Amino acid sequence: MSDYERLGSLSLVVEGHRLAPLSQEVSSGFTRVTTVVTFRGAGDEGCGEDVTYDAATHETVLPARSEFDLRYEGDLAGFSALLEPLLPLENEAYSRWGFESAALDLALRQNRLSLGAALGMEERATRFVVSTRLGDPPDARVVLGWLGATPSLEFKLDAQSSWSPELCRTLADTGRVRVVDLKGAYHGTPVDQDFDPALYRRVVESFPDVWIEDPAPCDEALELIADAQDRFSWDAPIHSVADIQALATRPGAINIKPSRFGSLARLLAAIDFCRAESIPMYGGGQFELGPGRDHIQTLASIFYPDSPNDVAPRDYNHGSPRPGLPANPLAVPSPPPAGFRRG
Repeated sequence: MSDYERLGSLSLVVEGHRLAPLSQEVSSGFTRVTTVVTFRGAGDEGCGEDVTYDAATHETVLPARSEFDLRYEGDLAGFSALLEPLLPLENEAYSRWGFESAALDLALRQNRLSLGAALGMEERATRFVVSTRLGDPPDARVVLGWLGATPSLEFKLDAQSSWSPELCRTLADTGRVRVVDLKGAYHGTPVDQDFDPALYRRVVESFPDVWIEDPAPCDEALELIADAQDRFSWDAPIHSVADIQALATRPGAINIKPSRFGSLARLLAAIDFCRAESIPMYGGGQFELGPGRDHIQTLASIFYPDSPNDVAPRDYNHGSPRPGLPANPLAVPSPPPAGFRRG
C-alpha cells in the first residue's frame, strides 16, 4: 500500500465543525492571521489551520464555511472527495489543507494512532532552522543575537539587495546558515526580491555549501549562477508532482510546504516522488500560529528529520532572541500521541 492508501483508508466520523481566527504580529513585520479548523466526531476533536495570507479573507469566508454541511461517516479518502467541490485545489489550496489536515488529525485520534504508527514509520528528533530577515538596513546581529541565546540554532535567511560583502562574510563565518532564499518567484508581496545579478553572485560565492532557494525563474538568472545548479531548491512554484517534473533542471532539493499542495493525496504523492527519485527534501512553514506548526513538525520528523527544516517552534517567529526556547533538534514526545498534533 502507498502512504496515501494507508491514511486514506482510516475510518472517520465527522459530526460538526467550527472555525476560529488567530492573529499575531510576526518577525517579518506584518500581522499574521490564520483560521483554526476544528472537526468533532465520536467524542474526539481534530484540528487544522487555514494559512491563507490575505487577512481580510479570513473575516469574509468564516461565515460561509462555518455553514458547510460536513457531516460524514466513511474513510478519510472519501471525506477528501467531499471537500473537492467546496474547496477546489485549483484556487483554495491553503484553505483545503486546513480542512484536510483537521480531518487527518481527527481520523488518527479516532483510530488511536500517531501519524508514524499509521504509516509504519518512526518519528525522529527533527532538525530545524530559524527563518528570518535581517532588517532594514540588514544587520548580522539578528543572527548573532539568536545564536547567543540558543547556540544550537541554524538559519534560513531571505537575501536582499542591500546585503553587503561584509555582511555575507559575517553570516558565513557563523557556520550556521543552511538555506538562503532568493525569493525570485514572489511578486506583489512584502518579501519580493527582484533579480539582482550582484546579489546572486555574492550569495553563491559567500555560501558555497547552502541550498539556494527560488532563484528567479528566468534564463539570465539561472545561467548566471549555473555553477550552483546542484544547490537550487524550489518552494513557491511547487504544488504537485507535475510542478517538480516541469522544472528546467533536476532540483537540488524541494521545500515541502503541505499547504501549497492542498490535499493529503497531492502532498504524499510529491513526497513519494522525491523519495523514488532521491531528491532531498526539507520542510517549510507559512507562519502558522496554531496546529499547523505541529503538523509540519510531525511530517518532518517522519520523512526528512535530518534536513534543515523551516519548522522552528512558533516562539521563534516573534519577539527578540531570548534563552529558554526549544533547542535544535526538536525532541519527539515518547510515545508519540495519537493524532497529527504533538499534544
